[in-house]
Amino acid sequence: MELAFAGRVVQWRGPAPYYFVAVPEAECADIREVAALASYGWGVIPVEARIGGTDFTTSLFPKDGGYLLPLKSAVRRPEGLAPGDEVTVAMTVRL
Repeated sequence: MELAFAGRVVQWRGPAPYYFVAVPEAECADIREVAALASYGWGVIPVEARIGGTDFTTSLFPKDGGYLLPLKSAVRRPEGLAPGDEVTVAMTVRL
C-alpha cells in the first residue's frame, strides 16, 4: 500500500526527545484496513518512507486511534527538519 501525505514535525519531550509526523485520518483509515496483515505486534506497522531526498524504514506507532511516523536523527538532520516544519511524506506499508 502506497500513501502520500503532508504533516508537521512534532516533538515529544520525554526522558529523550522523539520526533514524529502524525498520519492524517484518511490515510489512517487505509492503514487500519491492512493493519492485521502488516503489524508484527503491539499494533506497530512497518513502513518504508521518503521525506525530501531521504529514504528510511521504520514502524508507525499507534496513538489515539491514529498513527505517528517516527523521524530518526538520520532523517531529520540531512533534511534540516525541526519541530513545526511542514513535510511531505511518501510511504509504503510493508505487508
